[in-house]
Amino acid sequence: MLTDDGVPVEAVYEPCTAGFGASAGARAEPAADTPVIVVAHGFTGSVDRPAVRRAARVFSQRAAVITFSFRGHGRSGGRSTVGDREVLDLAAAVAWARTLGHRRVVTVGFSMGGSVVLRHGALYTDGSEARDAAVRVPVRERRTGEHSGAHFGAHADAVVAVSAPARWYYRGTAPMRRLHWVVTRPSGRFVGRYGFRTRIATDDWDPVPLSPVAAVPLIAPAPLLLVHGDRDPYFPLDHPRMLAEAAGEGGAELWLERGMGHAEDAADNALLGRIADWATGALSA
Repeated sequence: MLTDDGVPVEAVYEPCTAGFGASAGARAEPAADTPVIVVAHGFTGSVDRPAVRRAARVFSQRAAVITFSFRGHGRSGGRSTVGDREVLDLAAAVAWARTLGHRRVVTVGFSMGGSVVLRHGALYTDGSEARDAAVRVPVRERRTGEHSGAHFGAHADAVVAVSAPARWYYRGTAPMRRLHWVVTRPSGRFVGRYGFRTRIATDDWDPVPLSPVAAVPLIAPAPLLLVHGDRDPYFPLDHPRMLAEAAGEGGAELWLERGMGHAEDAADNALLGRIADWATGALSA
């Protein structure tokens, strides 16, 4: 899979194993009416990580699933920009889902992936692919700009953000201060490369990409679900509440999960099943 800026991204497709026209265990061609969930992992994740594979197994019981490794992660090319250019990776995965025959696509992102699905939902809409192929044009231009030549069909029909930040440069918790050290310091990037198998870009954001809280109001009319744990060590509850408020009345559904920690590692099978049920139900509503 190749992004619009030429980065090769590894991706895995798994057909639905039950319901929606696919018999259990079948390896049939995807039906147009079978929804597909595109999973966007967190920072230092990849398609091979156990938590990502577990999420894919649960989701595949309700829908087809695409998992992929963001740039700089796993066997994908390039370097991680920690949520900026990763929007192009997600757009390529969504567009690939449509080339496989799926008409209904839900993006589910965790942590960094959660911020990516929010920005992707704002930047790519049905009939306007993409508002900003380079993901760098001011919002007023994204809303009115001409077709940029980006992947056709790269929009999501529904969006789920799990453990997503509301704003950039947050350092209010110890885990986030450690993450900033990994991203911004040469010694931290060395640890990221050899300790977490994540290759991190050295350039600062220029310009700063659209923030998650600014992206949320632009996602409608696509349904939006925000999921956050009340024991998240990275982002406290003011982050999901800020996102839900920015979405406006009826713009998002918010689940605050008791006892849950952070992202895909903390999402148990029951929660993943509920997310998949919401995702497929949102498309059929």
